[in-house]
Amino acid sequence: MSPIDFRTSLAGLNLRNPLITSSGTYGFGDEYKDYCPVEALGAITVKGITPEPRLGNPLPRITETPAGMLNAVGLENPGLEEFLRSYVPRLQKLSTAVIVNISGFSVEDYVLMASSIRCDSGMAALEVNISCPNIKHGGMHFGTDPRSAEQVIAAVKRKTDLPVIAKLSPNVTDIAEMARAAAAGGADAVSLINTLLGMSIDIDKRSPAIANTYGGLSGPAIRPVAVRMVWQVAQAVKIPIIGMGGIITWQDAVEFLLAGATAISIGTGNFINPRAPLDILAGIGQYCRKHGFKSSRDLVGLAQMRR
Repeated sequence: MSPIDFRTSLAGLNLRNPLITSSGTYGFGDEYKDYCPVEALGAITVKGITPEPRLGNPLPRITETPAGMLNAVGLENPGLEEFLRSYVPRLQKLSTAVIVNISGFSVEDYVLMASSIRCDSGMAALEVNISCPNIKHGGMHFGTDPRSAEQVIAAVKRKTDLPVIAKLSPNVTDIAEMARAAAAGGADAVSLINTLLGMSIDIDKRSPAIANTYGGLSGPAIRPVAVRMVWQVAQAVKIPIIGMGGIITWQDAVEFLLAGATAISIGTGNFINPRAPLDILAGIGQYCRKHGFKSSRDLVGLAQMRR
């Protein structure tokens, strides 16, 4: 039986397969090495980096919900300087592509990070997070206004020689408009969706379940929304899509590929099953064999063609 060709081309990157891990759910790679070797993945996306170190939001900041979870971690991270000094040398040794997620509170923040993380850093791409719902200023502001989104993506693009991936927020009226704005700014790809803004109340304490009041909803509960948005964006722009949002099983992943995603990213699924990316890749291979596909690339956007 011939092996399935999983090779994936994404925004100029040649990945061994379409499986990527989502920012904030895979740390910096070391955390999962005993469960899922990074060399088995197409790429990993590291925890989001900001110009200055952040302690994140006050506790509690995670709570379980039906078919998902709410988080308001608040971009806890070591900051740009420490990332470059202590983390990049380790990441350079990994035998897979490393995507760096960057977040900021102003265009200048994004420019600073883009100019500091370039091709000679050994990193593969920048994922520009303009969609975080868990910080008070910046973040999601850029991801809900098309003009702001285009501005920040264009500013990043001018300052880096790495591929630029715009991470889009689902908390908008028209996701296609946001994708077109990112593409107009020069984005080489888009990733979607980030978490949906949600809330949970502790009925015994009669107060919000997380200290930030609101948080980002992720997990299987959001998958139908994510699939719908990937479908719409695939019709709106020509640049590749990294699909994410509630992918737990290989069936979920195939759904995203058929909707138009070039690659898929596993987030909350890593918390449920640390070997989820390996199981999902195996399942995609079985699906391709069953239906006579020689490559996972053959699945991309296939459902769009059968409307």
